[in-house]
Amino acid sequence: MLKKVIEDLRRDKAFMSSVSHWQVLAAKEGDYLDFPEEIEQRLLNALSGRGITRLYSHQHETYLRTRQGKNVVLVTPTASGKTLAYNLPVLQTLLEAPEAKAMYLFPTKALSQDQQAELNEILLGGSLPVRIFTYDGDTPRSVRISVREEGRVVITNPDMLHTGLLPNHPKWLKFFKALRFVVIDEIHTYRGVLGSHLTNLIRRLKRIAAFYGSSPVFICCSATIGNPLELAQNIIEEEAVLIDNNGSPAGERHFIFYNPPLVDPVQGIRRGVVPEAQRISCRLLKSGIKTIVFARSRVRTELIAAYIRKSLANIYSDNHRVRVASYRGGYLPKERRRIEQGLRNNTIQGVVSTNALELGIDIGGLDASILAGFPGSIASAWQQAGRAGRRSTLSLSILVASASPIDQYLIRHPEYFFGRSPESGWVDGDNIFILADHLKC
Repeated sequence: MLKKVIEDLRRDKAFMSSVSHWQVLAAKEGDYLDFPEEIEQRLLNALSGRGITRLYSHQHETYLRTRQGKNVVLVTPTASGKTLAYNLPVLQTLLEAPEAKAMYLFPTKALSQDQQAELNEILLGGSLPVRIFTYDGDTPRSVRISVREEGRVVITNPDMLHTGLLPNHPKWLKFFKALRFVVIDEIHTYRGVLGSHLTNLIRRLKRIAAFYGSSPVFICCSATIGNPLELAQNIIEEEAVLIDNNGSPAGERHFIFYNPPLVDPVQGIRRGVVPEAQRISCRLLKSGIKTIVFARSRVRTELIAAYIRKSLANIYSDNHRVRVASYRGGYLPKERRRIEQGLRNNTIQGVVSTNALELGIDIGGLDASILAGFPGSIASAWQQAGRAGRRSTLSLSILVASASPIDQYLIRHPEYFFGRSPESGWVDGDNIFILADHLKC
């Protein structure tokens, strides 16, 4: 179906007149290896029940390095199986050592909930005796004692680590005493001031872990950035091993740079990014293509979603049997879970989101992603584009340029976007203002 839509777009003269560049990224075969012999049979059974019978090469190497006690920095594209890469050594160790614990740090609540659902599927599939809890602002107070006493894997975020776990470390004595792994996912998001705060937070975590006699192994996962190893080593302040040999398969991807048509050639004024994103997404949704649109702000997110729903409104065809939702910060937890579930089970065909869905949340098999304006960095643009085609299938990504100078520069110089490595991430844990605040803690 998507193949036909792509062919129709190529034949559409009005659409092609606004296309400044059309890049086709070829499909890639996977590089597979067998499971290491030491893996527990119960874990193998749980994974085979989900159709996983072999590992990608980067998953295999991550397992071996982590089991050797080395800190690891895993850098592979979106939808390349990073989750299993760190879950496998953690679960194997937890099954071998009944007292061992692990902490997962995610930058957003949505990602935390998604990872708990992923782990629960593995554990329930194999009836594995590992209790997993999410500990964040949405966790009811009645559950928090169970998390401290029974949690083998605690999924949290830096804010909760700072306000909930570290100040109350005597209550978490059992957990910190047996802490074997700390997983930091999406480490590329921790740059600048945020990354400098995390650096000091990790210093405090390591200090308390050492006080209780543990020295955890760090597993850091990152999207493609310019200096992943350097960034991770600066944050954890320990040596680490870089694994960037992506062994996952990838489907063919079409990446289109679209510059909206001129409405006033004399002044150089073009059609707005909001109506153009709405028009293109409606065309895809009516063709049965599951689509995600990324907007730069919450207001723009709601606007585009409202325009799409209005455009599709038809009482006779039940809105073309297409349901579109908006997704952004500020929604209640139940609303967010409902939208995420709807995308997985295909009751929602389209979603308009801020960068809240940019990170690695599993939102099912989307076919197309539309970027309503350049998101500010090449790394973020690739992350958002990678939300489509997460099942190694044909995918389509369209960058709709706004009138901003950066957008217009990229439209005129696509080689800058496709030819250079993404931006680097830098932190300064010794910044006196940040350090002074953490010393008070």
